[in-house]
Amino acid sequence: MILKGKKGIIFGALNEKSIAWQVALKAHNEGAEFVLTNAPIAMRMGEINQLAAICGNAQIIPCDVSKNEDMENLIDKSMEILGGKFDFVLHSVGMSLNIRKGKAYTDIDYKYMHETLDISSVSFHRLMQTLWNKDAMKEWGSILALTYIGAQRIFPDYHEMGDAKALLESYARSFGYRFGKEKKVRVNTISQSPTPTTAGSGVKGFNDFYDYANALSPLGNANAEECAEYCISLFSDYTRMVTMQNLFHDGGFSCTGFSADVFKLLENRK
Repeated sequence: MILKGKKGIIFGALNEKSIAWQVALKAHNEGAEFVLTNAPIAMRMGEINQLAAICGNAQIIPCDVSKNEDMENLIDKSMEILGGKFDFVLHSVGMSLNIRKGKAYTDIDYKYMHETLDISSVSFHRLMQTLWNKDAMKEWGSILALTYIGAQRIFPDYHEMGDAKALLESYARSFGYRFGKEKKVRVNTISQSPTPTTAGSGVKGFNDFYDYANALSPLGNANAEECAEYCISLFSDYTRMVTMQNLFHDGGFSCTGFSADVFKLLENRK
């Protein structure tokens, strides 16, 4: 068990479709102990209590990631529950009110945008700053966030989430340098294939794009369980020298321009 004795926090498990849910299952199977957390409203909508029971009755602490006091409470209580500093933390948090409300990118509601950035991006900085100030990470620990290639390339229906993920990735590099230099902690992001999570499936045109990405990628789309396995490898000691990286876990999509399978897909749809 490659995480035996390791302890951490997992953000964002909503239901079994969630990547964070699958990460929790894999981490438990690999011997880790952890605290689960999500926004209070997400906890009411989701099934996190079932996950906690499966994972050795893991403790659950609600956290509104836009509030400093909630983040501080989460870190303090988690350290108390787990008996000290963390070996790993997963940030799997994202939300766009403009997309939810059907606002066009050219007609953004800036109040909604501020909330999108605060929840989807600034929360990652807030998390790392809280961990830093409380000296809550062990040496050679791993902090990880989930992102998407929409941070680098334009997918029109991905909307303002592309901007949010670009900021998230920047925070990983900027804070990653400081965490590495001062505390020997690594910070990375995983750029995952389009995945039919509750949040991902809400993006307009998701099904069509999922099929396109699957046809373009030499290995096909990576699913949530496979992404979880990659996360576990980045929590483990086998990746101790990997930091400040945006790591593509997308079956080769990010390096492929066109493929015969995409051509066949387009022909079939005609």
